[in-house]
Amino acid sequence: MAASFGGSFGAAAAVVAMLLTSAQAVQHIVGDDHGWDVSSDLAAWTIDRVFRVGDNIWFAYSAAEESLMELQSKEEYESCDLSNPIRMYVNGLDRVSLDGEGTRYFSSGKLENCRKGLKLHVDVMPGDVMSDGVAASAPESSAPIHLKATYLVWIALAINLARVWP
Repeated sequence: MAASFGGSFGAAAAVVAMLLTSAQAVQHIVGDDHGWDVSSDLAAWTIDRVFRVGDNIWFAYSAAEESLMELQSKEEYESCDLSNPIRMYVNGLDRVSLDGEGTRYFSSGKLENCRKGLKLHVDVMPGDVMSDGVAASAPESSAPIHLKATYLVWIALAINLARVWP
């Protein structure tokens, strides 16, 4: 049990370090308090969210029970074809940098969970850049999705602790 907590704490510390180096990026925690889980209402979670180049999305889940895949196409996403993923994530707290415009497709690594709706597509918009190349300030409507590093750490710890202790 202590080893699991230590791993969670180490992951949380790494998250803080990464957040401090990317202060301008918006940090999106998939599923908020529920994390990457079948019980999460991902459709509701994505409403009114704007994903931009430079943002990060975080997937928090129990690595013993779940995994994450990035898929290549809309067809693979819709049919839950997990046979040829672009990338696999298995750490339990994974950051995905949105480094280019376009649509990205994510699915549970478990076929049955994908079929139950544990999948997410993200439309990445251009970053906020003004004509002189200086980053524009975020609109007020996006303020609720900006997260402080400590909030992200607490969510990651809570999700991991809830899965470790009955």
